[in-house]
Amino acid sequence: MAKNKKSKKIRTALKKRHQTRQRTGDLTREFQQHGFEDESPENRERVSGKGDLTRHRTVVGVAADVDDTGLQVRLNVDGSDTIAGRVLRVHGLESIVLAKNGNEYRCAIRGLLRNMDTGQRNVVATGDRVTIRPEPVTDSADRQQGLIVRIEPRYGVISRASRGQQHVIVTNVDQIVIVASLAEPALKPNLIDRFLITAERVGCHSIVCLNKSDLIDPAELQPLAGIYGQLGYHTLFSSATTGQGIEELRTLLRYKQSVIVGQSGVGKSSLLNAIDPQLKLATAHVSKDNQKGKHTTTGASLIAIQSGGFVVDTPGIRQFQLWDVIAEEVAGFYREIRPFINKCKYPDCTHVHETKCGVKHAVADGLIDLRRYDSYCQIREADESTR
Repeated sequence: MAKNKKSKKIRTALKKRHQTRQRTGDLTREFQQHGFEDESPENRERVSGKGDLTRHRTVVGVAADVDDTGLQVRLNVDGSDTIAGRVLRVHGLESIVLAKNGNEYRCAIRGLLRNMDTGQRNVVATGDRVTIRPEPVTDSADRQQGLIVRIEPRYGVISRASRGQQHVIVTNVDQIVIVASLAEPALKPNLIDRFLITAERVGCHSIVCLNKSDLIDPAELQPLAGIYGQLGYHTLFSSATTGQGIEELRTLLRYKQSVIVGQSGVGKSSLLNAIDPQLKLATAHVSKDNQKGKHTTTGASLIAIQSGGFVVDTPGIRQFQLWDVIAEEVAGFYREIRPFINKCKYPDCTHVHETKCGVKHAVADGLIDLRRYDSYCQIREADESTR
């Protein structure tokens, strides 16, 4: 909770579907039995007040700072019987939380917290720092049960758009490791660029890991790796089969909060098994028919590694629609395009069809890689089409 802020009564919005029924379906029967009432219904219910027709509720807490939780208020909780913890993984409305006392708890979510209108698919995400209230019961796995009563402010939130809502993949991470395979499945540079844009937006350190280097001559893709390296992104070739790059990757993950992302079949779980053999994460071969990976990882999981730190293994992502990035902002998240934006004649230049465009001149002069510029145009066009 932020300092110098006192708890007070605050009106907060709730999700529409959790409200009481606003309209009855038996008006005809009521009229036949009782006729019309003399008293106007408006005198008994205020739409903007605290009655059944409003979607707001007065709660006690502190107005939330701007972050990616989507919460308008931090609810007050009695700290005498609560424990701080971190969400390891989420299963629907239940979450597995590792508490500071070292115990794991299977937790439900406080009803008021769950019903707040956050604009997100789920109010709790893997990596969240939460406050829980333990329950005196255990589940079938001998885990104690509890209740998540508060979510702490987030940083380093990796999320994507899903049906108009924010799908939070993981929270509170320092760096994002983008794993792409050189073969089986084929490399998708545009997907790498989308992850890099998200990392730039939230301020995470980015690592580009080109995996399965044993299946192809890395020299063929050295120009692509060189481009990312010149832009300041740490780039490495790796192979879980030969061990190439494993020690370097283990060093990069040490004492950090990291998330491993990439499409299905690129070898994310295999790399983590090579880094820490005790993890024994499930893996599968790429389909020979369509060269697509299989979803062996079904949900994001926060995992402690022996070398120190935490990593989040995520399910494969074939499409990654940017969240909270409009078309006009895309150019600013490309490190090589950003310096040339002010050299355009028009302040609203799209850098696509204008003639007197500083970005297009930089592309023509070889100062911006043509593939990266094409990637920018594709992402901007896709973003505009989804409006």
